[in-house]
Amino acid sequence: MKAIILVGGEATRLRPLTPDTPKAMMPVLNAPFLGYVIRRLKSHGADEIILTQSHYARAIKDHFGDGKSLGAKLKYVIESVQMGTAGAVKNSEAWLGKTFLVLNGDVFTDLDDAALVAFHQAKKAAATIALTPVADPSAYGLIETEADGRVRRFLEKPRPEEITTNMINAGTYVLEPEVLKRIPSGTKFSFERELFPDLLARGEPVYAYPSDAYWIDMGTPENYLKLSGDLLLGKSRQCPSAKTKVISGEGRRIHPEAEIKGPVLVDRNCTIARKAKITGPAVIGAGTTIGEGALVDNAVIWQKVSIGQGATVKNSIVANSCRLDDGCRLESAVLGDSVIVKRQAAPAPGSRIPPGTTVS
Repeated sequence: MKAIILVGGEATRLRPLTPDTPKAMMPVLNAPFLGYVIRRLKSHGADEIILTQSHYARAIKDHFGDGKSLGAKLKYVIESVQMGTAGAVKNSEAWLGKTFLVLNGDVFTDLDDAALVAFHQAKKAAATIALTPVADPSAYGLIETEADGRVRRFLEKPRPEEITTNMINAGTYVLEPEVLKRIPSGTKFSFERELFPDLLARGEPVYAYPSDAYWIDMGTPENYLKLSGDLLLGKSRQCPSAKTKVISGEGRRIHPEAEIKGPVLVDRNCTIARKAKITGPAVIGAGTTIGEGALVDNAVIWQKVSIGQGATVKNSIVANSCRLDDGCRLESAVLGDSVIVKRQAAPAPGSRIPPGTTVS
């Protein structure tokens, strides 16, 4: 079966982490996010995968190549101009002759794609939308269904009194190739706001498939940090072994007086000094140094980061090659690549600091 992964967005919500790092290549437990999506698709029978891209196309192709290392066949379709979610799929119409899957490239989920496709085929649907429950549906577009799953109507950002369900679009679809004829060529076009409502208005069989499988939209720093923690805590079946207290890579040097309370992932060639304290869930990227007495708590640290003596990093994300000098303090901060935080500096909680910035 074929699947399309939409990875063409600019990832503006993830800045300052993404000026030079594609969202698809962001490290999740020190491995590219997109790899998890491809492996899940492959495990459910989708082994021909089209990646629709516009930004950072070379970086993704250089890493994943033809997909053989993952047991899949990858094809890359490059957009010179972004055409929206449906428009991007329209560009791949020539390769789509049978029922196929579409996935938003910023969703991590344990959804059973094979079961979703089986439901779609049993209903003889033109389109099927996976649904997931959320605690607060007020900020989302909601989907009301009949008892058999057929979509009744879409509600975009409903008022509180209009909320009749907590099920939202989970960003995974099954489509018949015929629906692509409803997408105009060369026009920016959206599944959510245009194609699906149009199919519904025409009386086409549009169905929804509810799932309570693990699901998160990784498109914000807050959710990215939460995803890393959830995986380390074993909340996704894709990472069942991550419940181990401390997972260490090759060449790491951890002082016997360092204190590590898992779950913590320490990548290769890391150094953790005397009396440093790391409290999980936390991820430490390759080549990172954590100084004497430093504190790291619920954080994701990328590669080649230097954390000085007595520094504190809590509830934060620190991108590649940053330098945090002695005694500095980060709280709920997001640092782009190569940021320097000077000795004893303490950026305001919640700061987002662009790449290359020096904070005194």
